Amino acid sequence: MPVLVGQVLLLLCLLQVKHMFADYFLQTPRMLAGRDEYIHLGRAEHAAIHAIGSALAFIIVGAPFGFIVVICLLEWVIHFHIDFIKARYSEIKDLNPTQASFWRAAGFDQLLHHLTYLAMVWAWANFAV
Repeated sequence: MPVLVGQVLLLLCLLQVKHMFADYFLQTPRMLAGRDEYIHLGRAEHAAIHAIGSALAFIIVGAPFGFIVVICLLEWVIHFHIDFIKARYSEIKDLNPTQASFWRAAGFDQLLHHLTYLAMVWAWANFAV
């Protein structure tokens, strides 16, 4: 296997593991309450945990410091807004876990996050390797 392919797979794996911990183990009640408000400290903290985890993943693969700062700042902004849009949509539609629409919204949210990771890995492979 070419070295770059192995590094890409490692980075994708690290980002997936980071995502699981940041989204499912490290969220606090403040991060989960009132998420449909645009200015929301809890969502900002949640997005920051994602950005910090991604920074660690990029450090592991040896990305340059400047690249890490830029890509993780972009991830913070994108993650913040994806989560806001899902929360706002869910609030407007009054969704709850017993409804199929709730799970479609959650699935679309997760898809957008994972596509963000693919874009981040693409950027790393093109600008940082």
